[in-house]
Amino acid sequence: MEEIIRQLNTLEECVYFIEKHTDLINQARQRTIELRALSHENENIVENELLKALYAYEEILSKKNNRRTRASRTWQMVNRYGIVGAAERAVNRNIEPMGYKMLVEMGLKDLTFEAVIAKHPEKFNIEAVKKANERLEELKLIKF
Repeated sequence: MEEIIRQLNTLEECVYFIEKHTDLINQARQRTIELRALSHENENIVENELLKALYAYEEILSKKNNRRTRASRTWQMVNRYGIVGAAERAVNRNIEPMGYKMLVEMGLKDLTFEAVIAKHPEKFNIEAVKKANERLEELKLIKF
């Protein structure tokens, strides 16, 4: 056991420690996502937000698999259709509410392709915007 943990003497100190460090962990995940997106040196705001969403998805996969996991199929779509085209195609896949729940828990609920598409509808085709908005409404109705 780490020394810092051994120094916790009460339940209240333990709970406070967990809450404080959970928030810091979530902030560190957000920063990791930002840095990965910035590594693409992309000046397009929408594409940068889509890259963040893709890296957030990889964070979910990694947490779920207990090891660093790359979103290989999604990256293949990005290479084939570009990040915008890949996002438009991705909103047509089956919804995974557990993934969204994990994003919410990590403070990353706005980092989905659906959220980016809904935020910038003028940059996407009408069908993708419609599907993204429907998905976001579905997610609001799901009780976790």
